[in-house]
Amino acid sequence: MSKIRNFCIIAHIDHGKSTLADRMLEITKTVEMRNMKDQILDRMDLERERGITIKLQPVTMQYKDYKLNLIDTPGHVDFTYEVSRSLAAVEGALLLVDATQGIQAQTLANLYLAMEEDLKIIPVINKIDLPAADKEKAKREIVELLGCSEEEIIYTSGKTGQGVGAVLDAAIESIPAPDKSGEESVLRAIIFDSNYDEYKGVVAYVRIMDGCVKKGDKIKLLATNADSEALGVGIFKPDYFPTGELKAGEIGYIITGFKDVSECRVGDTITLEKKYKDVKPLKGYNEVKPMVYAGIFPKEGNEYSELREAILKLKLNDAALAFEAEHSHALGFGFRCGFLGILHLEIFQERLKREYNLNLIVTLPSVAYKVFKKNGEEFIMRTPQQFPKREVIERIEEPWVKLDIITPKDYVGAVMNLAQDRRGVYKNTEYIDESRAILHYEIPMSAILTDFYDKIKGCSSGYASINYEFFSYQEAKVIKMDILVAEEPVEALSTIVYEDDAFRRGKEIVDTLKENMPKQMFVLKLQAAVGGKIIAGERLSAMRKDVTAKLYGGDVTRKRKLLEKQKKGKKKMMASGKGSVDIPSETFIKILKK
Repeated sequence: MSKIRNFCIIAHIDHGKSTLADRMLEITKTVEMRNMKDQILDRMDLERERGITIKLQPVTMQYKDYKLNLIDTPGHVDFTYEVSRSLAAVEGALLLVDATQGIQAQTLANLYLAMEEDLKIIPVINKIDLPAADKEKAKREIVELLGCSEEEIIYTSGKTGQGVGAVLDAAIESIPAPDKSGEESVLRAIIFDSNYDEYKGVVAYVRIMDGCVKKGDKIKLLATNADSEALGVGIFKPDYFPTGELKAGEIGYIITGFKDVSECRVGDTITLEKKYKDVKPLKGYNEVKPMVYAGIFPKEGNEYSELREAILKLKLNDAALAFEAEHSHALGFGFRCGFLGILHLEIFQERLKREYNLNLIVTLPSVAYKVFKKNGEEFIMRTPQQFPKREVIERIEEPWVKLDIITPKDYVGAVMNLAQDRRGVYKNTEYIDESRAILHYEIPMSAILTDFYDKIKGCSSGYASINYEFFSYQEAKVIKMDILVAEEPVEALSTIVYEDDAFRRGKEIVDTLKENMPKQMFVLKLQAAVGGKIIAGERLSAMRKDVTAKLYGGDVTRKRKLLEKQKKGKKKMMASGKGSVDIPSETFIKILKK
């Protein structure tokens, strides 16, 4: 009888996954108390600052002579790919529901992903120690959703540790042990994540499906055809803990020693080099489709190769990222990167800055449009610079998503107004219980790209939650809008907008620029233009130097003379109204968030 159990925790953002994992590590004494800190599985500073999990993180615990392999997963919709890869490596999942909030949109989305993988689901109600906890309501929602009995639901508090032992016992009793039929077969291990270490090279996070791997074994990756040696093999505690061997059913890491990060891909199968011809690769993961594209360029042209290295290393650790090299006349060489959402882009940009000390220019994000020309050609347009001349376009199509919004009944009207304002097409409403509803919409991806999540939270006092998935392309009336600063177009701020929304969007961008741009020595013109036509404009007054500061006493005419001279100089500058203007990267971020 196998003594291994593999499971992960799935939940909506901020339902207490990482805190519950902390208590499990304490109870199983996996981490010594003196080394214990809050959210110990969130390894990045960014995760701690924002209080969200960005990366999946595996850990192995010993409990009642069982080996429990836990994977902590993110909850935000932008990191769903991390969750889907975690689910493929385990046999069971703890479905965590916050007793104060009940079932939320990502709870449902992650539950459906787990059901597709045919995992054993253990329902857990968390945060029962809070005064606002409504255990009965959360229990009714879970019973209705899963069709399970009330006795199967476990009540816990990640903060106090209440009920955590019961969760571990349920994992041992309910989750099936890994299939042991492949123990004697040739090694087959699937890579569900990887990381780059300066000294060790690429470290692959694996689930062993068949056979076993020992330190020193010659290994081969089937998709990339790369050969190497297992320089180290072990488990996560949660740091690397060498064991020298991993057997069928276990989750751990293999130090591959690859220095070229492209040789070790997530979803690839690792096997032994001498027997690789007899091995059938494991089913990998679905190819992820980026939803949002943005150009990322180094501020200094000579940092291009450093940016390339940094993106390659982050790609190892972020399998949902897609990128390709790009050249822009104004910004030089850089990369066009594809993301799953705006938070994903924001986190990626922040990691490049912090982990690799890079100064970046990030262009305004846009979705991928399908362009159909009159001559029968069609292509995918990922940047505003690719926008063809209007006379050659037959039609342009944009991606639409199916959007689910879970909201308390009191806010249904406000949420519906917001969705309708953003061109959403209402489908139907489902009621979870007497107080909460799920609104189903179809909506353009570009409409929920920037501030939709914040606006939904705003109009529902923070109670509503959203989940979306791509479903088709539909025709759109869009045009390219340029932003001019000091009468020079700024390529990074060009954007694709709806024809009937161009003025509002243009005004919004020039207003943001006016608020956040530093003053120059001359009056700065800020304009939005479509084709050759200016549709919105603002002026930023010139910086005024105190030319009379050096005067002391004397006749007033001396003061007037200097001020007149300054006036003429400003007039001259105004006439040219040009000059090289540096836009701070914080201003770009503020425009993104608008």
